[in-house]
Amino acid sequence: MKRFVLAAMAFAAGICAWGQQRLSVGGYGEVALSRNFYSDHVYRYTSASSHTGEQHGRFDVPHFVVYLGYDFGKGWTMQSEIEFEHTGTGAAVEKEFEEAGEWESEVEKGGEVELEQFWIQKSFNPEFNIRMGHMVVPVGGLNNAHEPLNFFTVYRPEGEYTILPSTWHDTGISLWGRTDHWRYEVQMIAGLDAYMFSRDNFIRNGAGSPFEFKVANKYGFVGRLDNYSVRNLRIGLSGYYGNSMHNTYPYEKLSDTYSDVKGRTAFGALDFEYKGKRLTARGNADYGYVGDAATISKLKRNRTANEAPYDKSTIGQNAVAAGAEAGYDILPWFCPVDEEQKLYAFGRYEYYDSFIPGPGQTDNVPYTAKHRVALGVNWFPVPEIAVKAEWSHRFLPSQYNDEPSVSIGVAYMAFFKR
Repeated sequence: MKRFVLAAMAFAAGICAWGQQRLSVGGYGEVALSRNFYSDHVYRYTSASSHTGEQHGRFDVPHFVVYLGYDFGKGWTMQSEIEFEHTGTGAAVEKEFEEAGEWESEVEKGGEVELEQFWIQKSFNPEFNIRMGHMVVPVGGLNNAHEPLNFFTVYRPEGEYTILPSTWHDTGISLWGRTDHWRYEVQMIAGLDAYMFSRDNFIRNGAGSPFEFKVANKYGFVGRLDNYSVRNLRIGLSGYYGNSMHNTYPYEKLSDTYSDVKGRTAFGALDFEYKGKRLTARGNADYGYVGDAATISKLKRNRTANEAPYDKSTIGQNAVAAGAEAGYDILPWFCPVDEEQKLYAFGRYEYYDSFIPGPGQTDNVPYTAKHRVALGVNWFPVPEIAVKAEWSHRFLPSQYNDEPSVSIGVAYMAFFKR
């Protein structure tokens, strides 16, 4: 009898362990504290001389993300990801006794809560998998590896974060696979919306939707290819293409004068990452193009209703971003026996411009071209946690004020059950 009880307990424990292996729970999060030695006034560029010597501070929780996945067996898996940005959002209904007892709705705090991923996948073999649902769009180095332990700076690298959706996530279909030295992925997703493009952020907001659904009058096509042939080195090439006009709600049938305006949008990016025993280096180069930029800018200003949830600023034909960072583990100089901890001293340089005008565009906004340098340290007390500190300086054209800052942060990235 005793042997039977022990055998039953072992069997039950095995069943429980098997179930736990099928469930994966994880996530990442980051906290950032900054002192910015420049103005945050809305006219700090148009009236730069009036805003010299100003400074401000910001404390933030940029991202907190929860992963939840499940392996159903026979090659079927599910993955979901819920993201809280800037500690989420809050609203409340209150009775205002000082205003005749009226009920009022008030925004208690800013932020966002988003379903960043939800997809179901069928894996036939490592070389061929098909995925359908809401997923990350891996265009650019940042979107491909956006978790906070995948970059040294306290905040996400500015160049790609400024001109690309980040984290870019959209609904569609994906085919992907991996061999010893290559990984590929192709996606068909809902197209971008040109009316959401802007001077300061290029196509960054074009993937969003203010509605309960994503408008998909037009479609976008994504491709990514990564090579791992060299030890410790990954090199990736990615891109996007699709028409971005006539992708609004309700569908707008323009006059014959504008019916052929396509808003062809193309974006290409090259990125790499090298992770050696003590040296880690990353870099990216990005180039974007929007066709009919001058006409789209005119239509945004003149044809969208004032209350419509669209951006009315002009957009450039092109945008660029390029950057590189390198970190070296200096902890063995001071503590040679602790191999689990790491202390990276790092530097990063990047250049980006969100507004490069094309033919027919006379706008002159040189402040969109920025150089940025960051120097700092990342301490990893354990592999899943990084404590970050950095000094950075944003260099603008001479008629504007430069933008230095100091930031510290802490971040984690881990799976708690897998």
